Amino acid sequence: MYILLYHRIRSKWGIEIPRTVKIGEGFYIGHSGGITISGAAKFGNNVNISQQVTVGVSGKGEKRGVPVIGDNVYIASGAKIFGKIKVGNNVKIGANAVVYKDIPDDAIVVLEPGFKIISIKGNRSVPE
Repeated sequence: MYILLYHRIRSKWGIEIPRTVKIGEGFYIGHSGGITISGAAKFGNNVNISQQVTVGVSGKGEKRGVPVIGDNVYIASGAKIFGKIKVGNNVKIGANAVVYKDIPDDAIVVLEPGFKIISIKGNRSVPE
């Protein structure tokens, strides 16, 4: 029965949360679609996530692992959280942020605004 329901939820709403995930009370998914969570992840109480969020495994050897998410955490759309890290309590993670290091309690994490041009050489012809 679990396998049937798991595949239905994954295909219909785009949510992949295995039953091995440890989830505290008050877990809330604001918008469905594109949510992927590792089966070894741990979530505290009152965690709120949006669409396109990934919480996954990363690293090699001793550093290989999955995130442990604290209580009262908000994870905005498109955020990627991975590796053997701890996200503290009362943390807000902004849209499209990539989190791969520990985050202390009461922090706000955002993607650095703007962009950087790495190279334009060879992308178009330049008049001489």
